[in-house]
Amino acid sequence: MNISLHKKIAFVCGSTQGIGKAIALELASQGASVVLLGRNATKLNSVLNELDNSQDQEHHFIKADFSFPNDLKVKVEEYMEEHAAVHILVNNTGGPAAGPAMNASPKNFTDAFASHLICNHILVQELADGMKEGGYGRIINIISTSVKEPIQGLGVSNTIRGAVASWSKTISKELGPFGITVNNVLPGFTNTDRLNDLLAGKAEKAGKTLDQVINESKALIPAGRFASPGEIADVVAFLASPSAGYVNGVNIPVDGGRLNTL
Repeated sequence: MNISLHKKIAFVCGSTQGIGKAIALELASQGASVVLLGRNATKLNSVLNELDNSQDQEHHFIKADFSFPNDLKVKVEEYMEEHAAVHILVNNTGGPAAGPAMNASPKNFTDAFASHLICNHILVQELADGMKEGGYGRIINIISTSVKEPIQGLGVSNTIRGAVASWSKTISKELGPFGITVNNVLPGFTNTDRLNDLLAGKAEKAGKTLDQVINESKALIPAGRFASPGEIADVVAFLASPSAGYVNGVNIPVDGGRLNTL
């Protein structure tokens, strides 16, 4: 099986921590030159120094805040004017704040829509022509299992993640004829700061200890544990590889078997 990414260039969004960082490290270990995207230059530079460059890769980063889509567009355009076409795009953005959908303001929805779907779309539009010319493209969106089964207390996130999944399926059909695949990875409970914050909030609201909530959550998972960020990254690395060329337009849960839906 050919999973080598040697001489491939990958954009990885939200790559300073958690799942995004794990993905950047894994793609670099497979030979890709990685372009990190995030809003904290200090953290970006720190991750940059951790990336494997044993296969003569050239790694870079772009500092951009996904709360400002137009700014992202300008910075990516500036980068592409001086660099080679990108083969792999990993769209990954921190989730919206927790809370019931009925308590969310219209601005909560529009802000989340902009930082997730609109920014994803901007990146695809900026990078797709290069993928077409090269006859190789992999677009991988890190979403959530809420695409299959909404998660209680994540009203805005459930809504926006569903929109991203529908957009993804749509462009997978438009880009498929050019050798470009578009797929979604749906992480389940994964050991990240985001999960810790969500579980801590749930514990406080329910009047329980954090350990109680963690144990209750693990009991819902047939695997009996949370995923490591690296386990999500392994699936992304396969989807980014030449061996995944016939996998297109699908949602792939990586959740230890928690979902009840197929």
